[in-house]
Amino acid sequence: MLASIHPLGERARDRRWGVTVGAYLLGSTLAAALLGALLGGIGSVLPLGAGVTAAGVVALAALALAYDLGIGGLRLPTVHRQVDKDWLGRYRGWVVGAGFGVQLGLGVVTIVNTAAVYLALALALLTGTVAAGAAVGTTFGLLRALEILVVARVRRPDQLRSVLRRVHAWRPISERIGVAVQAVVLVAAGAVAIAH
Repeated sequence: MLASIHPLGERARDRRWGVTVGAYLLGSTLAAALLGALLGGIGSVLPLGAGVTAAGVVALAALALAYDLGIGGLRLPTVHRQVDKDWLGRYRGWVVGAGFGVQLGLGVVTIVNTAAVYLALALALLTGTVAAGAAVGTTFGLLRALEILVVARVRRPDQLRSVLRRVHAWRPISERIGVAVQAVVLVAAGAVAIAH
């Protein structure tokens, strides 16, 4: 995404980066919020008590960790589809931004690189309410989309290359942070499950 939607590219396409990015952030956040609300609504009709929900979160967080750590050779199930880069030259910036945002905000209609995506969707379901599911989805969609802001100051090709190199160098740290967050969810849910 960073190599596709950046100020330099948007200027070359005679579009405003801020408009494209605003639509991208909005599309990602709203799509994830709606999906979270839908999942929370489905969860509301499931017979889930606090203990069952906490145990479910423990099991799902443990499974997500196992996938992301590659334990036992586990590989994430995913579609092999990316956003259509042909859109960049075909549509207005706000259409590209919103379209890419919606697809990435849904989380599972493009390549899934971390089990945290599936865990976030499961957490939205296990909240058992539309509002809480929407809150989980909103958080997921917004945080996922905010990464695009790292290219906000790009004005020259060398700056873009530099930013992309730095982002690539940060990937191992980012992956460790993702695993750590899943571990925190696992421990917190485990504590709740024990309390019930």
